[in-house]
Amino acid sequence: MAKRTIVNLPGDGIGRVVLEETVRVLTAAGFDADYVEGDIGWEFWRKEGDALPQRTINLLEKHKIGLFGAITSKPKDEAFEELYPELKDKNLVYSSPIVNLRQHFNLDICIRPCKTYTGNPLNFIRRGANGEIEEPIVDVVIFRQNTEGLYGGVEWSNPSTQIHEAFMTHPKFKLNFGSTPKDELSISTRIFTKKATERILRAAFEHAKNYGYKSVTVAEKPNVIRETSGMMYKMAQKIQREDYPQIELWNTNIDAQMMWLTKNPETYGVIVAGNMFGDIISDGFAGLIGGLGFACSAQMNPDNGIAVFEPTHGSAPKYADYETSIVNPIAMIESACMMLDHIKEYEISKKIRKAVATVIEEQKVQTYDMKKMTGRADVVKKGAASTQQMADEIIAKL
Repeated sequence: MAKRTIVNLPGDGIGRVVLEETVRVLTAAGFDADYVEGDIGWEFWRKEGDALPQRTINLLEKHKIGLFGAITSKPKDEAFEELYPELKDKNLVYSSPIVNLRQHFNLDICIRPCKTYTGNPLNFIRRGANGEIEEPIVDVVIFRQNTEGLYGGVEWSNPSTQIHEAFMTHPKFKLNFGSTPKDELSISTRIFTKKATERILRAAFEHAKNYGYKSVTVAEKPNVIRETSGMMYKMAQKIQREDYPQIELWNTNIDAQMMWLTKNPETYGVIVAGNMFGDIISDGFAGLIGGLGFACSAQMNPDNGIAVFEPTHGSAPKYADYETSIVNPIAMIESACMMLDHIKEYEISKKIRKAVATVIEEQKVQTYDMKKMTGRADVVKKGAASTQQMADEIIAKL
């Protein structure tokens, strides 16, 4: 059987180092693959005016599977200022390459598991009824619709007359914003389609059925955002009633959900939401299992077979220039395990996850975040493990 080719997309900042260490772990665990690097990120925006060059799209079209590190995104004006001088008269507008990647390949199903590691000093704790300290086990999987909603990119500042007139046909827009000059308006849309909404809901219910979760929670805001959130909940009710009656369907408002996740996080199983709310709630649950250093994700399109796996943390540019990298690579390593499961390399992913869990439980090797230290360049000298040392310890456990 021919080797599988994986497209490595290091991106910006710490993306490169966590990806490099993850490849070392994959190799040590017995995953035999070829890796090709795809260009993506801030430097390609600055020097080419394109943070996602066509050559990178071509690589993913060919090889289907990508491991992505991290990305730097900046506001529109800052992005323009950092363009190379010869590009500044080209009317280029920056947009996030990872969002563009999702939309180009319709990677609309985003999966973000958040699961407690035994022995992680960063695990969420609370006081029980008698004042005792409790450490609830969190085992939540967030299904986030990945291509629509507020991240769909349908936005205007100083909208054209045609767009403005269209919005003026809505009575609430006319009442609340009709007297506002066009050049003082910035408008973002939140668009849900029935096809994409049904797809993410079915993916969530199917995951719950396959992995023994008892409930699926729709975390939206249907009491206020009646059309989009309301549509998702109505569709969830129909799907649950007709096809998954054995799985409970819960409906929570996103704001209340963010409160409840620190009151009773062990109650929840699979959670499904639109793009923005899914992003928010996955970060919230990630905080309960140790933070973004432990938060992995997958985004995929079952129709074309293309899938990209990435940690949910950012590029952390302030850490990228440290002589010794201090960042926690576990989120990237866990994302790679999701990739292994996706391509049915279950034994290798199981072996890596066991090694990671053992290192965390032993508490002998811990990155600065696990030691609750401020992320400064000298933390390794003070006893924190470097990125490479954490990867070395995981490899040793293999």
